[in-house]
Amino acid sequence: MFDVKNKNILITGATSGIGRESALALAKMGANITFIARNKLKAENLLTDINKISNGQNSFIIADLSSQEDIKTASEKYLDKNISLDVLLNNAGLINFKRNETIDGFEETFAINHLAYFSLTNLLLDKIKESNSARIVNVSSAAHQFVKRMNFNDIHSKKSYKPFQVYGYTKLANILFTKKLSSILESEKITVNSLHPGVVGTSFGQNNSNNLNKVLSFIAKPFMRTSEKGAETSIYLCSSPDVSDISGQYFYNCKVAKTSKWAQSKEDADKLWDLSEKMTRSY
Repeated sequence: MFDVKNKNILITGATSGIGRESALALAKMGANITFIARNKLKAENLLTDINKISNGQNSFIIADLSSQEDIKTASEKYLDKNISLDVLLNNAGLINFKRNETIDGFEETFAINHLAYFSLTNLLLDKIKESNSARIVNVSSAAHQFVKRMNFNDIHSKKSYKPFQVYGYTKLANILFTKKLSSILESEKITVNSLHPGVVGTSFGQNNSNNLNKVLSFIAKPFMRTSEKGAETSIYLCSSPDVSDISGQYFYNCKVAKTSKWAQSKEDADKLWDLSEKMTRSY
């Protein structure tokens, strides 16, 4: 039986929204929480809140997940703790209404929403394998259905940048990554699953201070979930014994859900893996 009490969980994007709710809920269950954050003040505030409800060994690591060098440093800092890694919750994400490039020359949405998942997971994979029973959980989205398939001919959206389309590509990438990694780890005691949290009314997207963001938030607000509701499937996949033997699946409302046919493409999953490996290998 899988029990998160005293297990070590690493979470990205935990200082707000569903990441924050997931961190607090899992800490309350008795897990030791480490989270990666970019903003030190927000990190300190979250750690204070976690420690109020938990007697666990909780901590944070400061890193900018748009930077491959920072991701490498963050992974090294976790390894330096010399503790197990039982659950990795890849949760950090964003949507940009205009195209930005990272310090590495990658399109920022793709870099944070996919390459950060890919790099951090692979850098910590040997540590994860040391656990008797481990889980990798990737927060994706139904937005993967916005697109037909990965745009391998313009992966960094230099020719065309349409915010929701680009975001859709990254969420499709999360599912393809999940399926590929699950197949690679088939003989290991590690499950890998992805999820759609629903449309959540959080600070997500507020990095875009423009009128379009305000209008979209106003239109969507009546249909949005609370952060608590949005975090339920993440928490479930990190902690429930019911999914101990399920891997490579996509969940919504704590149940296996259907994906687009493009999210089931083994060819695209293999191609994305190879491309991601080439992009991140030198860091």
